Amino acid sequence: MNLFAEIEAEVRGALAALQKQGKLADGLDMARLTVEPPREAAHGDMATNAAMVLAKAAGMKPRDLAELLVAELLTSERIKGAEIAGPGFVNLRLEEAVWHGLVPHILATGTTYGDGDGESGEKVNVEYVSANPTGPMHVGHARGAVVGDVLARLLEKTGSDILREYYINDAGSQVDVLAQSALLRMREAQGEDIGEIPEGLYPGDYLVPVGEKLAQMELPEDEAERLAAAKSVALPMMMDMIRDDLSLLGVRHDYFLSEQSLHDDGSVDKALEELDAKGLIYQGVLEPPKGKTPPPDWEPSPQTLFKSSQFGDDSDRALKKSDGAWTYFAPDIACHFNKAERGY
Repeated sequence: MNLFAEIEAEVRGALAALQKQGKLADGLDMARLTVEPPREAAHGDMATNAAMVLAKAAGMKPRDLAELLVAELLTSERIKGAEIAGPGFVNLRLEEAVWHGLVPHILATGTTYGDGDGESGEKVNVEYVSANPTGPMHVGHARGAVVGDVLARLLEKTGSDILREYYINDAGSQVDVLAQSALLRMREAQGEDIGEIPEGLYPGDYLVPVGEKLAQMELPEDEAERLAAAKSVALPMMMDMIRDDLSLLGVRHDYFLSEQSLHDDGSVDKALEELDAKGLIYQGVLEPPKGKTPPPDWEPSPQTLFKSSQFGDDSDRALKKSDGAWTYFAPDIACHFNKAERGY
């Protein structure tokens, strides 16, 4: 039992009646007709865009069609009120008996009330939390975890095929800082007095166990290899800590996507090649940030840019830094491209 579907049937019935009376043209495409909650509860119980999406094909002004629709809908025993809003939306108020009639059905179906059939639902990727794996979660992350989990559960209940995803930001400067901080704690575990944690490193005691584990290992002398070894130990330990915290909230994820893996397997290059083939990437010069004084050493220089302004952004976005490294924006594009490739 879906009340919105039933009221949509009422709207379609009213339109059919208008066609039968010769007040509305036959053969109209009603695929885009919807009945949904209004943007504000004060506007009524439901709203329909019928007049807006049918007016052009019907050769009428939206409000003129809306007036005909309102008059027809008010003949229904289920509709208490119908009002035209804005350019031609119709807000509906239902008789109280309609809501009362739902109660026996809700009681009969119990906790399965509102369940979808699972056949018509979309494949939906819900990515949430995705806190940087450089330390424990804070209350903001926990809030996002609850919101994301509730959204996933609601979508799942109504019939969508849900994948709960966590995007691990395990590439970039913050992970290098994590490794350097862990190596400092390793020296502490080996008996060295490290004093105050230098500014710019992570000072939390949560890295003490990471340092102790590194102290038990034989690490390479090469600095780059040493950092890579520290990352390989620190990142899994940070993610275990985050998973434990999420578990205490009753939140679980089905899939963990590593940002570093998108670099390693060429996904970043592939995604940007796709955009380049669509003419959305170019070499250009960005203006300094609006409303901000540019740094003294700022100079306009050519960069690899994405035409995000074509999609509502206030400016195009840089994909590469001056040293040739990708900006955060580039792997984020690859992350979304990866989701789309998996059918979400």
